[in-house]
Amino acid sequence: MTFHNRYSFQETQQTGTLYLVATPIGNLDDMTYRAVETLKQVEVIAAEDTRQSRKLLTHFGIEGARLISYHEHNKHSKEEHILSILREGRSVALVTDAGTPGISDPGADIVRAAVEERLTVVPIPGCVAGVTALIASGLPTDRFTFVGFLPREKKKRVEELTGLRARTETLVFYEAPHRLEETLKAMLDVLGDREIVLAKELTKRYEQFSHGKISETISWLSENEARGEYVLVLEGLPKELANEFVEKPYWETLSLSEHVDSLVENGLSKKDAVKQVAKERGLQKREVYNEVMVD
Repeated sequence: MTFHNRYSFQETQQTGTLYLVATPIGNLDDMTYRAVETLKQVEVIAAEDTRQSRKLLTHFGIEGARLISYHEHNKHSKEEHILSILREGRSVALVTDAGTPGISDPGADIVRAAVEERLTVVPIPGCVAGVTALIASGLPTDRFTFVGFLPREKKKRVEELTGLRARTETLVFYEAPHRLEETLKAMLDVLGDREIVLAKELTKRYEQFSHGKISETISWLSENEARGEYVLVLEGLPKELANEFVEKPYWETLSLSEHVDSLVENGLSKKDAVKQVAKERGLQKREVYNEVMVD
């Protein structure tokens, strides 16, 4: 993409505007006046779940706009349709079930396509669950990395966590209740026992923040059923350990067999674990395989 300036508000604008409208993550009182007015003015609203969005529109007395679906499974087929509406000079508002479009929700692809066509894109800011949890977590907020949902596949999840081991800033994740315990165990194995905050029911009546070490949180979950979507705010690697951590990889004190076993325990097959160990240690796969078979 070549360099260019985009101005959000121009009187001579001939194309429509794509509005990225943030919606409440639980408490409807968090809906901004600007968001309501924008949804009242646009001709088309592209929603992740039209049934959910219709309830929101009804609550705020928003009528007149045509509601179309735009979600993870149809975003590619709907992209050209939305762009054609914008080219015709009509405006579109993009909303998700809750929160800000494009943040662990559909939106980034259509925004990229609109920007590449020099179409006008205007953000209407509001709630982001990850930031909402972060500011109330008690963990450092000066620097943080938003990760969102980790991969569902165990091998890819371990690989992504491995890439985050040396990060010193606060890390923010999203997780579903049925995968929460499995994710925490993977974090404990790969990242070590760090401070973590679990946030759920944000902005709602039963908003809850659970503080503790990862190991303590796993123990607590064994007696308390996980319900609802969670935000996980995780302590980064202490800065005083960063240099030592980089110089001494986590597997330094492990034998080849122990290294392979630790990866197998985190969901990798024996074959993939051998391959990963060889990669991390700079060895030939055959060398690792022979050592493991001897043990």
